[in-house]
Amino acid sequence: MAQQSEFDRLRSAWRALAGENKKEGWRTIPIEQSGSRRLLAGRHFPGNTEAILIGFHSVHLPAKEQLPQGQGFHVEQVKNEVPGSAHVWIALSRKSVGSLDMFARMAEDVIAMLESYRHVDDQTLFQLFLGRIKAWQKFMHQARTGVLGLEEEIGLAGELHFLKLLLERGLPAASVIEAWQGPLDGLHDFLLGSGAMEVKSTTATHGFPATAGSLEQFDASLVSILFLVGVRFMVEPSGATLPEIVDDIACRLEGEPDTKGIFETLLLRAGFLRAFSDRYKRRLAHSETRILLVDGEFPALTRNNVNPAIRKARYELDLDLVSAPRMELNRALEKLGVTL
Repeated sequence: MAQQSEFDRLRSAWRALAGENKKEGWRTIPIEQSGSRRLLAGRHFPGNTEAILIGFHSVHLPAKEQLPQGQGFHVEQVKNEVPGSAHVWIALSRKSVGSLDMFARMAEDVIAMLESYRHVDDQTLFQLFLGRIKAWQKFMHQARTGVLGLEEEIGLAGELHFLKLLLERGLPAASVIEAWQGPLDGLHDFLLGSGAMEVKSTTATHGFPATAGSLEQFDASLVSILFLVGVRFMVEPSGATLPEIVDDIACRLEGEPDTKGIFETLLLRAGFLRAFSDRYKRRLAHSETRILLVDGEFPALTRNNVNPAIRKARYELDLDLVSAPRMELNRALEKLGVTL
């Protein structure tokens, strides 16, 4: 018999707890106990909505109004209703209007995160938990379906390829992950040293289309120094799927659990959900990486060179037609003031 997945185990536990309950409050089933932590599947009545409850032995909680809330879920501290007086209980519950399937995926992801970092102290784990919930908050706010579209998939693959290049150059993993701003909707994908690097990716075999999302993105006057990193992939069987690219980087971060936790949260902010890894079939083989200096001669639309009546703009460049100076990565990092 195939082993029951965490997703199916949660659904089974919630079904077992379903039904009428005349007494208001929590009904729970233990999922697991690990050291000082406990994990329960639960339902709260009279609402009868699904939840998971995490018991931390000792954590410093933010004010109630600072706990993250989402369109399909809410987070709250549970007091005097759950056995285990030595624990601080946090409930992650589905709102009645929220999708049960997506909430179950969220709960599965949170449980996997807790399991991955079971050896860190409770306060650190609690902060990782809050970060993960905030990432889900954004994920659900954007009404994502769980799978990235083609343009988003290629774009994330390019950012991850460049992130891997930085790790291979020997930059500290924590610094590299901190520099990665793409999932946080930053103006540029990486903030490094005294400047920034913007990654554009393509699978085109003719030309190199690169879309600028705003008048500010290639405005060299806004940062001390700016580089455009063009990453070209070929779609072919020898390549790697997006989940395989993710796993490669995650393995490189295995010895740094805090950094790996932040990386996983950023992936979720970018719209990548591990629960749907099997839906990514496209295999991407790296073909080339080019690094271009963005300066005053770079062909860009900026607020300084368009009519003031133009408030917003999104436009496409062909990097094959751009004559900006190319640079090796080590040299670019040197100009950014990044020490290898």
